[in-house]
Amino acid sequence: MSRKQTVLLWLSLFVVASLLGYFDALGSYTAAYSPTTRIHYLKWEVALWWDLAKWNLWVLLSPLVLRLGKRFRIDQRSLLRSIPVYISVGVGVALLHSTLLIIIHFPDTVGLRSFLTYRYFVLMSDFLIGIVICALILASGHALAYYKQARKGELLAAQLQTQLAQAQLQALKMQLHPHFLFNALHSISANLRDTESARSMIARLGDFLRLTLQNAGTQEVSLKQELEFLHCYLDIEQARFRERLTVQVECEPETWDARVPNLILQPIVENAIKHGIAPRREAGRIDVRARRLNGHLQVQIQDNGRGLQNPRGKQNSQNGEALNMAASETFTPGVGLATTRARLERLYPAAHRLEFHNAPEGGLVVTLEVPFETCTSERTNGGQSV
Repeated sequence: MSRKQTVLLWLSLFVVASLLGYFDALGSYTAAYSPTTRIHYLKWEVALWWDLAKWNLWVLLSPLVLRLGKRFRIDQRSLLRSIPVYISVGVGVALLHSTLLIIIHFPDTVGLRSFLTYRYFVLMSDFLIGIVICALILASGHALAYYKQARKGELLAAQLQTQLAQAQLQALKMQLHPHFLFNALHSISANLRDTESARSMIARLGDFLRLTLQNAGTQEVSLKQELEFLHCYLDIEQARFRERLTVQVECEPETWDARVPNLILQPIVENAIKHGIAPRREAGRIDVRARRLNGHLQVQIQDNGRGLQNPRGKQNSQNGEALNMAASETFTPGVGLATTRARLERLYPAAHRLEFHNAPEGGLVVTLEVPFETCTSERTNGGQSV
């Protein structure tokens, strides 16, 4: 708590205590009025000064009570030992409060004797009420301490949950690296007879690994950076397929800075090449389109391959009808797509979409949607900034 907050807290306590003292004095002054004689047997200034001092003294004594309560905390192990201590604290502090009241109001013994002769019950009632007030202060201190402890536990649990989610995301992301590297080396080995082609593929593989190392601890990058990764991979595949593979990228200008998961597009494009382009002898085409739609970034990857096939050779979805990856009975995702889906579920639990459907003109369309946020904005995941 800062110094300013501490000062404001003390001022607030004294204001509340003064209000309580004012209303308490008003009650005492009213009760001392006799309708028969129409005489007030208690002066207003005396009642006000007494009750203001009484309540504000409790503000000054509350740190002592709270310190004692913190020193002797009630729990299951120390319950029997703490109860006698609290009874002693309540009686002792209430007695101290009454003694201070006497010192403040009666610096001379003459006034005190006169007061005790006619109003000794006032001190007795203040003493008994003081024990109750002391108990309330102790209970408030315990409640605040237990609340802070519970809050600390909640924050610690949330922090551990966030760290676990980050570790899971990092593990999922790292699964893509050997997966991609294996496939890239397989493509290079298949083209070793063509020296220039193999050299070009190795150079692009080096570029991809360099970009990957630069963003090793990053879960999200801009769409522009993600497309740079994708181009490195596509250059390797185009060196392999040559004229059999054409790639077209169309992105709305406002989407370049949109935030996407790192290495999210490469497994989808790899799946399109493996299942849509590679089995065909004809020229293959992959279109990558990005746009902003209803507060989301929508990325569509379309190929002109065979699309989704059912066991009888018929399409599972026709006329552009969407087929969710989790609901498909004939589409089994590999390591790349399974990891992609798991990462999306952890980064955007209920705010993403990954669907596969056959295009009316043939081929497969993969639709990816994530919340539209730019790299300059801050997004939190599980309570922690990502």
